[in-house]
Amino acid sequence: MAKGGYHHGNLRQALVEACLRLIAEKGPTGFTLSEAAREAGVTPAAVYRHFEGREDLIAEAARQGYEIFGDLMDHAYDKGQPSALAAFEATGRAYLAFARRFPGHYVAMFESGISIQRTPELNTAAKRAMGVLEKAAADLSEHIPADKRPPPQMFSAHIWALSHGVVELFARGSPGTKSPFPPEDLLESGIGVYLRGLGLIPPDT
Repeated sequence: MAKGGYHHGNLRQALVEACLRLIAEKGPTGFTLSEAAREAGVTPAAVYRHFEGREDLIAEAARQGYEIFGDLMDHAYDKGQPSALAAFEATGRAYLAFARRFPGHYVAMFESGISIQRTPELNTAAKRAMGVLEKAAADLSEHIPADKRPPPQMFSAHIWALSHGVVELFARGSPGTKSPFPPEDLLESGIGVYLRGLGLIPPDT
């Protein structure tokens, strides 16, 4: 019996959940498709009815992760409205919250080496999720004088890079990188420095 409670007719999802557990335990390249089958409580032959190989299985885990991520980002953006600044900051925090709550999905999405171009469905989910951050950046950039305004894609990429760095270094228990500050504080202060540099937050705030 699968650890995730596999029932007949739900093999595909049982395999994805097994994949997520193995990714969290061994990393995206540390297990075989046969191990995923064993984790799901089925024979290796059964896996090939749904996935051609491990990469296809990881790609589906990534697609589902982007769907969850997109929903969280949407919720954060809406919660911050009508303030463009609050909405933008909330999407940054949502990135950190997602990485902590869904580590298997996070690794499948950002650390597995699987291209978002691998399937149309994965590409659509990824673009939708990251589009929320770009939308928040575009809203906020309207408050910057045109001659000092970075493109929204650059704006959002900077925050994505900052969020990703905090996650990788301090929020996922990487050896030798323990911070004296909570990851949330690091992210918030980093975003604050960035936004002050653009003149979006007064220097004394």
